[in-house]
Amino acid sequence: MFERLSEEQRRFVGTVRALAQSRFKERAASYMDGSFPWENIRALAELGVLGMAVPEELGGLGLPVFDTALVLEEIAKVCYVTAMAVLGEVGVQTRIIAHYAPEAIRARILPQVCRGESILAICMTEPDAGTDVANYRTNVERVGAKLRLNGVKTLISRAEEAAMFVVFTRVDKRPGREGIGCVLVERGTPGLAVTGSFHTMGGENLHEVRFEDCEIAPENLVIEEDGFRRLLSSFNTQRCLNPAISLGLAEGAFEEAVRYAQERAAFGRPIAAFQGMRWKLAMMYREIESARSILYRACRSANPFPDPLLAAVAKITCNETAQRVTSEAVQVFGGYGFTDAFPVSRLYRGARYGTLGGGTTETLLDLIGKRVLAGLDPADGISGLANF
Repeated sequence: MFERLSEEQRRFVGTVRALAQSRFKERAASYMDGSFPWENIRALAELGVLGMAVPEELGGLGLPVFDTALVLEEIAKVCYVTAMAVLGEVGVQTRIIAHYAPEAIRARILPQVCRGESILAICMTEPDAGTDVANYRTNVERVGAKLRLNGVKTLISRAEEAAMFVVFTRVDKRPGREGIGCVLVERGTPGLAVTGSFHTMGGENLHEVRFEDCEIAPENLVIEEDGFRRLLSSFNTQRCLNPAISLGLAEGAFEEAVRYAQERAAFGRPIAAFQGMRWKLAMMYREIESARSILYRACRSANPFPDPLLAAVAKITCNETAQRVTSEAVQVFGGYGFTDAFPVSRLYRGARYGTLGGGTTETLLDLIGKRVLAGLDPADGISGLANF
């Protein structure tokens, strides 16, 4: 049984919810053309939201993964684009800088993140390698007193706005997963170019980013040894924050569906009066509450990063729940749900992202399967009770 939220947590999340419902909701449709939600980002910076992953000594709030997930959930209820923009400031890229970057870089960049002045972009996916990290071609090598970076990354969020790119790359052409490290590249570095754009069904733009003989300082190589393990550890946080957005999308669509079912009349009475509609809403609610339980449990396991098995289960559960619930919400609205006149169509489109980013469902199912096979105790069975 989870402990109840503290009064401080309730106040903070309640303040974010009030802001999202009163201001972000009415703006959400305007960001579907790929515009970056600067107005919302600045308002959240004033509340301290962008500093949730930044240590207090550097101007942030230093909040746990659980608190961060609660906030993303509230933002996603009304605006997927804004939730994804915030994820870039509170997710894995900020945490990599906070945990692994030299003090001088941390002290310079992280306060800017808190103030909404420095947008971060994480660069992982390549044209020929997404989940297959071992086949990354991007490479950084030492050339005299500098580092030189070459490669192409694709489907990168926030690339047009980013002040800093957190780039996972091969180091000195070392092969396999063991050769993976991470470098920081600042906007304006000669050889860095945003060369392509993809408009997504969720509304945000993704980009191709090229690095051609980019010279960077040695201290910008923030992860050199054991890079793949550190990448996976930090990415377990993303596998809790990505599903927090999915959960929020499902909740937002569900709330819209409940209101509409009470207001829309058919055959002389509200459609909510029909048993079939009540059962549909009941199933949507059941799925949301089930997904919430496993997500919150995974978030609570973070120390400082969440348990990989729980994070994987939470991500799949919330991602799949969001797709089903938002789809059912569209069904509740009937033909109107298929139009852009109501927010459920926008929430439905945003929900499709969840299973693709932060580790695909297929990859995570394989991870879970391997862990289950390796961890089943012949006498005690599954270890579920040990996690309570």
